[in-house]
Amino acid sequence: MRTLRLELDPWNPDPVILGEAAGVIRHGGLVAFPTETVYGLGANALDPEAVKKIYAAKGRPSDNPLILHLSRPEQAEPLVHADERAQRLMTAFWPGPLTLVLKAKDTVPSVTRGGLETAALRMPDHPVASALIEAAGCPVAAPSANASGRPSPTDAQTVWEDLQGRVDMILDSGPVRVGIESTVVDVSAERPLLLRPGGMSREALEGFLGVPLGVPDGQSKRRSPGTRYRHYAPVISVKVWVPGTPLALEGEAPGDWAFMGLSEPPAHFGRALRFTSVENYARGLFAGFRALETAWRGIVVEWPPEKGMGLGLRDRICRAASAGKLEGQ
Repeated sequence: MRTLRLELDPWNPDPVILGEAAGVIRHGGLVAFPTETVYGLGANALDPEAVKKIYAAKGRPSDNPLILHLSRPEQAEPLVHADERAQRLMTAFWPGPLTLVLKAKDTVPSVTRGGLETAALRMPDHPVASALIEAAGCPVAAPSANASGRPSPTDAQTVWEDLQGRVDMILDSGPVRVGIESTVVDVSAERPLLLRPGGMSREALEGFLGVPLGVPDGQSKRRSPGTRYRHYAPVISVKVWVPGTPLALEGEAPGDWAFMGLSEPPAHFGRALRFTSVENYARGLFAGFRALETAWRGIVVEWPPEKGMGLGLRDRICRAASAGKLEGQ
């Protein structure tokens, strides 16, 4: 397959290019496009054969549900059963990095929702994503536009490296703003559950709802994309360092390793990427993984504070760490 890569001004996207990309989606093809969180790999969410192409292109397990992306909140009505609470969340936080899991209607193909009775929906806060979905005239199923298990793409070059020859088109609008995927909240039952922390803070959601978000069990967590398999991992080892604890490298030389974090590194590493805020740490995490994996034996990453975007950052770091183990804990 020949992959076409086209540049688009993120604030003034060319309607001709958008129309061409929307036509690819309407005719069952795959288009990678930017959102505020990461780049997504999009197909017509209501076309089972098109959705199967997403799984094939990524090498993604077929029981891992996909998020349906919308350009307007009212597009949710034919897809899910949304009660008053869900509608209030849509009004308050869409567009934005919040995915809501709700009871699905039969209009959503089983393959799109990973065989579950629920569907995951969100409305991205990016002008290219919004315009593309609107022009396509259908909800767009879109996981991250990377090979399954790899660090998610925060720019179009990363998409190209992973998926060239597997997708029809890549829309290049530069780097994304948030850098980690959306927060996923299950509102299909009486108590809302935080299935996956991400770009929307837990504190903002709990403040709006007036109740704490519940912790999912193994069965309910299956309703969220990106929670059942090892994700976000570079090809080299990732170890987590908790500030204030000894660094544990099991006798290996820190000079052979790289460091990523907010604090002064706890040793003399071969290279250090330091960020000025938790938000910048999240924005640079996946790009940092990919930049460092080709030159170093492993990466030591600092365990960030839990509040705000730090909770989502912790989730991504934990999943990327070797065997999910946290060093120093």
